[in-house]
Amino acid sequence: MLKYAVTTAVATLALAAVTTTLLSIPAYAVDNIESTDGPDLTSVKAKIEAKNYTGALEELRGLAEDTQQADVYNLLGFTLRKTGDYQTALTYYTKALELQPGHKAAREYLGELYVETGDVEKAKVQLSELGKLCPQGCEELEDLQKAIDTKVTK
Repeated sequence: MLKYAVTTAVATLALAAVTTTLLSIPAYAVDNIESTDGPDLTSVKAKIEAKNYTGALEELRGLAEDTQQADVYNLLGFTLRKTGDYQTALTYYTKALELQPGHKAAREYLGELYVETGDVEKAKVQLSELGKLCPQGCEELEDLQKAIDTKVTK
């Protein structure tokens, strides 16, 4: 009986810790879905926010087979970049931008990929493109500018 009570208490505390952690994770591009006619990405976004990149990739690859949707390819790029697979991420960001050249999140994340791989000049090209898309400013422009500034000052 005591063993059951201890196990239940530990499980409850673990669940509370996981819930608190998930609620404190910052929003990424997964909130920057730009299409209204695409597949439901709620499950994928939850997996990415939980850093379950393997699960997100599995679901996204299935969606990519069924649709030519920029948000899907952008999230594939984002997820792969987070796993360190920069080359494949680049392919998916490029595909997202072929489908929707004005996709702000894809431009931001492609720029961040360039920052992470040390190519600040290419990141600045994406920053310039975002400046054209957001002449009054936007979150994607600000975030990429911060990433570039952080890299340049290091």
